Amino acid sequence: MTPQPPEGARATPVDAEAPGAGGSSPAVPGPTRRAGGRRGRAVLLLLLLAGATAVSALPTWFVAHGTEALHGTVDVRVSGTDAAPAVLAAALVLAASALAAALVGRAGRWVVALVVAVAGVLVVAATIGVVRDPVASVHEAVAGATGVGQVVGGVTTTAWPWVAVTLGAVAVVVGAWLPRAARAWARPSRRHEQAAAPARGAERPDERSAWDALSRGEDPT
Repeated sequence: MTPQPPEGARATPVDAEAPGAGGSSPAVPGPTRRAGGRRGRAVLLLLLLAGATAVSALPTWFVAHGTEALHGTVDVRVSGTDAAPAVLAAALVLAASALAAALVGRAGRWVVALVVAVAGVLVVAATIGVVRDPVASVHEAVAGATGVGQVVGGVTTTAWPWVAVTLGAVAVVVGAWLPRAARAWARPSRRHEQAAAPARGAERPDERSAWDALSRGEDPT
């Protein structure tokens, strides 16, 4: 009399459950996708920081007053790109760092982090420098607008230089944060590797082999 297979063996199709059946490739590990997502968020953060820094340099930073022979006293508006061109240059460096962060390996991330921090320091230093002496910062712009390099009265400072200082400080913080965040970009977690290990086992094929041997009248033990 032919013995009946156990319920577990009868309920499980052989080909459908066999690991790697049909030569299909294994799925991309979840932690690997999460690591790529973390890198992508860091790249996006750097791009946003670069864009915001560039935007902060475009509006008027200072409003000065000069004199013309025909119009008398005139207002001269000086943008951040004219008063502190280093801010826009630092924004371009931040954008390049974002692209580099998407491509570099473990050692290169430290270089990117250092460049980001230095760019932030440059923004802060350049902005503070022109804010401390706004008359000197607008002298060239006043001379170009009026033909006379003399600034009449005081110079009004807008809020945009302080926005640039804030963004520069944020860049320094991001530069300090990047090496720690980059640790999550390197490899999948050990927990995932341990969870994936049972999939390599062959418990069900062994069970079926024992059942086939028993059907043939052989002792599977």
